[in-house]
Amino acid sequence: MQSPPFVMREECPQGLCTCERDELLGKPAGDLRILRLTRMEEKKLIERIEAISSYADLKHMEERMYAQLGIALQISPGLNEVRTVRGLNIVLEEQQGLCRKTRQTIPAAIRKCLERNPEITYAILDKDGLFGL
Repeated sequence: MQSPPFVMREECPQGLCTCERDELLGKPAGDLRILRLTRMEEKKLIERIEAISSYADLKHMEERMYAQLGIALQISPGLNEVRTVRGLNIVLEEQQGLCRKTRQTIPAAIRKCLERNPEITYAILDKDGLFGL
């Protein structure tokens, strides 16, 4: 097993999570960036996501999450009409080491942010030319 040169996230209780942390640590060329996301750092990330105030800020946050943690985030309109923020698909790509709880809290924080800032939702819908602006 590798021992990374940084503080790692604590192991989840056995059987409750599907993060495959041990398998990731066992890979010689595994991407260990996600293990930097400790519980304290996750709280900071969630607070930062909830504080997003513009579409540009959201895109910047997506880029930083990928660069620093390897988390690939995709936000797109759902297949049916989008009447509320719940109509958006917010998906984190599968990644070894990404905790099940984190897979739920990041999209929830994004939805909370979008509910407070509907102009960001409009920008997401318009990125493919929905409004023709």
